[in-house]
Amino acid sequence: MVAVVEVSELTCQRDGRELFGALGFELNAGECLEVRGANGSGKSTLLRCVAGLFTDYAGTIETASSLYLGHRLGLNLLLTAEQNLMWYRGLRGSADSISEVLSRVGMGGYARVSCQNMSAGQQRRIGLARVLIGQCPLWLLDEPLTALDATGQELVASLIQEHLQGSGAVLCATHQDLQVPGARTLQLGV
Repeated sequence: MVAVVEVSELTCQRDGRELFGALGFELNAGECLEVRGANGSGKSTLLRCVAGLFTDYAGTIETASSLYLGHRLGLNLLLTAEQNLMWYRGLRGSADSISEVLSRVGMGGYARVSCQNMSAGQQRRIGLARVLIGQCPLWLLDEPLTALDATGQELVASLIQEHLQGSGAVLCATHQDLQVPGARTLQLGV
């Protein structure tokens, strides 16, 4: 097995309280780890630590390159879906087809629609399209099922399974079961 993430002795405090202490886990290629816990237990903070977006912690995090999809989707709502994804594609140095990526997330035909005119679920799908651009071994997904209908939730499970079969790995903070066969669970705040 190829380790994509190795976390050891990770301790993190926010606002004067410990979120987690001496946390350790390994995530290998082909694996999904669902991080669970009550609101405020540190799920999002853990993902942000692994992504390198929150650095006020003690311990060790070793990780392959990752894509982070947080609560805020990183979309410019004044731009169209196509414009948002073209900008992101440029950052990644990818040649992926925007129309193909949009079709994969059920948003074919929405390329020239301004994101501000989309529902929250449609915006979430455009955010999901970002993780499909370029090849990245680790997906860090923070509540990826938020605002999605049943079809959208099935789509997320399908995209994750496809990524895992391609030797990718997924670390996901969630309150809902992702319905990904073989996914492990890490419970915070116990």
